[in-house]
Amino acid sequence: MVFDKTRIVHCFSPIAGGKERVLILGSMPGEASLVAGQYYAHPRNQFWHIMSVITGADPAFPYEQRAAALSSCGIALWDVIESCRRNGSLDTEIDESSLKPNDFRKFFAKNRNIERIFFNGGPAERYYRKHVLPSLPPKYAKLPLVCLPSTSPANASWTKEEKKKAWQVLATYCRR
Repeated sequence: MVFDKTRIVHCFSPIAGGKERVLILGSMPGEASLVAGQYYAHPRNQFWHIMSVITGADPAFPYEQRAAALSSCGIALWDVIESCRRNGSLDTEIDESSLKPNDFRKFFAKNRNIERIFFNGGPAERYYRKHVLPSLPPKYAKLPLVCLPSTSPANASWTKEEKKKAWQVLATYCRR
């Protein structure tokens, strides 16, 4: 696949129904996800395998069923970045000068029960702290922030088992 360095990519709508207690934030969907129109669609990304342990939704289930399982467990899913220029899928390829964050004021107005934010990797946390946090009302600016290891196959410094173990903290907040 040839990537266009001038192409602007856009994230998806959040998976959220208004009753979730926690929010998982990535940075921006990768190319496989953008093509599929689904969060974490790359076959080697561990996100849905890890979530299956927490939600009980098998990674082989249809996407809509996995997404519904997140919501029913009290987990919302979104990305920090609404749009940006990026060549390929890696966060290191994001042109930060083109970065436009998602509208978190609007998100929190619709999702008032969020108590904690978890990040799928360090770049998501950095972008959130830099581009979102300063503009939030105090109630949401004070939410606890937890950075978890990226579930991406590019994060080879963590084994699949180490990632699963780190992400188990979410089970505390899941209402199964």
